[in-house]
Amino acid sequence: MRAARALPALEQALDAHCAALAACRRCGLGDPTALPIISEARAPRVMLVGQAPGKSETVDPRPFTGRAGKTLFRWLAQAGLSESQARQHVYIAAVTRCYPGPNVSGRGDRVPSRREQALCADWLTRELELIRPAVLIPVGRLAVDRFLPAVPLEQLVGSAHTVRHAGGHSVAIPLPHPSGASSWLFEPGHRELLDRALGVLAERLAELAIADVPEAARVRSVA
Repeated sequence: MRAARALPALEQALDAHCAALAACRRCGLGDPTALPIISEARAPRVMLVGQAPGKSETVDPRPFTGRAGKTLFRWLAQAGLSESQARQHVYIAAVTRCYPGPNVSGRGDRVPSRREQALCADWLTRELELIRPAVLIPVGRLAVDRFLPAVPLEQLVGSAHTVRHAGGHSVAIPLPHPSGASSWLFEPGHRELLDRALGVLAERLAELAIADVPEAARVRSVA
């Protein structure tokens, strides 16, 4: 009988981590469909950190499967990664891992409470310790604030920043939230900042041999 293939240490550790994460019910949200999202990547050098899952992730437990995800993966394609490549090579995490429910205003999703963020924090901490990502992509205000100073996004998006965290140091390339409920991208000059950020990201991914730098992204990153 053929012996089972020995898994690399990181893959084995992430398998165990994700199994524990999938069983987590700390928040007590009361919605049996709101279960933790799980990333597919098992040998990542890049981490992407979002805010929280949306309603669509109550059906498909992979991160970013809704409309905001379609926008995000279009952005990543601009940086040289298809959705399938991104899911394979980028560990996709979030500040909280279960759908928090709709915003009481009826526009977008509810922002996770501080209690929910605190209860979920050690999942992200452990992932940073395991993966020690070379590149970190915080997406949206909540994730950006986890790693970078609390200043306006326009002072952060478009540049690379060296950040320290539980896993050591990473180059952080922040992006705005891709949700249609966010108005940031429609402010004057902000689309250009996003394009610049995607150019910077493309260069970093190419250095890691994860993606080829699209010519358009290369031009934007040095503009």
